[in-house]
Amino acid sequence: MLDLIAQGPAASDRWRRPLPEPTSGREISLGRSESDWIVPWDGMISRKHVKLRTLADKQLEVVRSMSARNAVFYRGQQNQRFKLSVGEHFVIGETTFTFANRPGVVTPDGIDPNNNDPASRSLSEHAYNHTELRERKFRDGASRIEMLTFLPDLITSSEADEELLVRMTNVLLQATPSATSVAIVSLGDSSPGAFANRSPNRSAVEVLHYDSRNLNLRDAAVSTKLVQNAITKGESILQIWSHPSKPIDSAPKQEPDQEMGQETAWPAYTTQEGVDWAYCVPLRSEACRGWGIYVSGEFLTNPGPEELQDDLKFAELVGSMVANLRQSHRLERRQAAIRQFFAPVVMDALARRVPDEVLAPRETMLTVMFSDLRGFSRRSEQHADALLELLGRVSESLGLMTRAILETGGVIGDFHGDAAMGFWGWPLEQSDRALRAARAAMQIRHQHASKDNGSDLLQYGIGIASGPAVAGQIGTADQVKVTAFGPVVNLASRLEGLTKSFGVNVIVDQATVNALADSAESDFQFRRLARVRPAGFSQAFDLFELLTPLVASAGQNRAFSAKERMEYEKSLLLFIKGDWAQAQVGLEPLAVHDSASRLLLRFIEGQNAIAPDDWSGAIDIGKN
Repeated sequence: MLDLIAQGPAASDRWRRPLPEPTSGREISLGRSESDWIVPWDGMISRKHVKLRTLADKQLEVVRSMSARNAVFYRGQQNQRFKLSVGEHFVIGETTFTFANRPGVVTPDGIDPNNNDPASRSLSEHAYNHTELRERKFRDGASRIEMLTFLPDLITSSEADEELLVRMTNVLLQATPSATSVAIVSLGDSSPGAFANRSPNRSAVEVLHYDSRNLNLRDAAVSTKLVQNAITKGESILQIWSHPSKPIDSAPKQEPDQEMGQETAWPAYTTQEGVDWAYCVPLRSEACRGWGIYVSGEFLTNPGPEELQDDLKFAELVGSMVANLRQSHRLERRQAAIRQFFAPVVMDALARRVPDEVLAPRETMLTVMFSDLRGFSRRSEQHADALLELLGRVSESLGLMTRAILETGGVIGDFHGDAAMGFWGWPLEQSDRALRAARAAMQIRHQHASKDNGSDLLQYGIGIASGPAVAGQIGTADQVKVTAFGPVVNLASRLEGLTKSFGVNVIVDQATVNALADSAESDFQFRRLARVRPAGFSQAFDLFELLTPLVASAGQNRAFSAKERMEYEKSLLLFIKGDWAQAQVGLEPLAVHDSASRLLLRFIEGQNAIAPDDWSGAIDIGKN
C-alpha cells in the first residue's frame, strides 16, 4: 500500500494517509478546507489546492488546481502537473508531502532485509495483564493525563474510521518519545486456535493504518508473530532485542520481571535495523474486535522494559478509550437505525429490556397496513422536466404515512417504492392494535385532505389486515431491517391494491372489522364492499371500506349517508346470492357518485346480467 505523508513546520503538524489503489480510479482533493484531505495548519495552502491520483508502477500524479493561489514545488521547481515515484516529495507553503510505501508485515520465520546479521541479536518477551497495567501509576502522570483529556474530543470529532486511525497514531507518536513508528493492526480471526491450520507463510495481519516519525523509506515492518500472540491471548506483549554487539551465547539470562509482567527468552527472529523494541496492545471491544496498537522504536536512555512501561500503559489507556467510544458510536448508530422503525413509546420499552431478545423474530398477532401513493409512475412521465418537485411531493406524502404509523405506536416495516408498510402488535403486544392501525389510516386521510386544497398532491390507498405473522429484526447490528412475514402481510398488500378497483381510500378485512367492533374506544363505521378472491389466494375474503367516524366526517368531500350505505349493502347481498337483476336496481342510483357500485354493475353487465351456475358470490380479481 502507498501513503502520503504531510509534515508542517511543527512536529504536531502532520498526518499520514493511505492513497487509493490505482484500479479504483478515485481522485483525492487536498487543501486547507473543503477537500478530501485537510491541511489546516498552513495558511499558504488553498481550500482546494491539488488533485492526487495513484497510477500504476507505484507513481503518484499531482495536478495543481486553477484556483490555487500559491505554487507547488517539485524538485525545486514550480510545477502545475507532475508524477512522483516512491520516496519523492513536493512542497506547498511550509508543508512537505512525501510519497511513501507502507511497510508490510514480517512472518514469524521471516528475515528482515534491513538486518545484515539477524543471528547477532537475542529477543526477550514480556507479557502484561491489562488489569495490572491500569493499576500501575505513571511516573510522569501530569503530562500523560493532560494528553488523555484531549483524546475524547479528537475521537468523537472523527467522522470516519480513517480519520480516527490517523488521529490515534498521531497521539501515540507525540506521547511516546522513543517510538519511531505506530500502526493500528487487525487480525481476520482473533479467536483462540484460529491460526492452528494456517499456512506458516500466510500472514493474517492487516495494517489498518501506519505512521512513522521519520520520513525514510525503510520503516520498520510489523511482526506477525507479535500481533498474533498479543491479540489472541488478550495481553499486551513487549519484545526487546539485545544490543547487536552481544552474541546470543553471551547474552545474560533474563529473570522474570518482579514488578509486573512475565519475561520469556526467545531465539532471534524478525529483528530489524533501527528497532530495539516493539509492543502490541489489543483493543478489548466488540466494536474493535481483532484490533491492536503496534508500536516500535529505539531506546533513548537505559535499555530495558522499565523505560517502556509508561508508554505501554498509555497505549493501553488510549486503546481502551478508543474501543469504548467506538463501541458507544456503534450503539448510537444502531439506536438511530432502530429509531426510524419504532415509535418513542416502543423505544422507551426497549431501553428497559435486552434489545436482542425483544427484537428476535417470533410469531405473534399483528395488524398490518400498506399505504401506497397513486399515479406516481404516470406523474413521473408527465413531469420529467420537474422530477425534483415531484420527489418533494412524494417525500411529503410518505412523511404523512410514516408519522401516522409512528405516532400511533406502530413499526415501520418496509418501503416498497412509493408505498410504506407498517404494523402493530410487535415487539410489544398491543391488544388495541387494530384500533391503532385504523386511527393511523384516518390520520393519513385527514392530513392528506387538509393539504389537498387544490394542490397537485398525490392520492393514496390503504389496506389493513389482522392475523398471525412472524415479525422481527433481520440483518446485522449496524444494518437493521425490521419486517413481518406471513399471509396477513400479503393480504394487506392485496387490499391496498384493491382500493384502486373499488375507488375508495381504505379497505380492511373481516378480522380487523371484528376487532374494531369489540373495542369500546372505537367509533369507526364500515361499508361491506364485496366478497373477492385476490390474486394468489384460494380463499375468498369479505372487503370493508373503513369510514371516518361521524365526528370527523365533515372533512370528507362526499360522505356516504347511512341510508345510502344500507341500500348498497342490501344490493350487495342480492349480488352475492346471484339475484343480479334486483341488485342492478339498487346499485344504479348509487353509481352516479360511487365507484364501488359502478364496479359491481360492470361485473354484472360483463356476465350479461345472469349469474353463472357455479357462482360462489366472490369476484376473482387479478393482481393490480
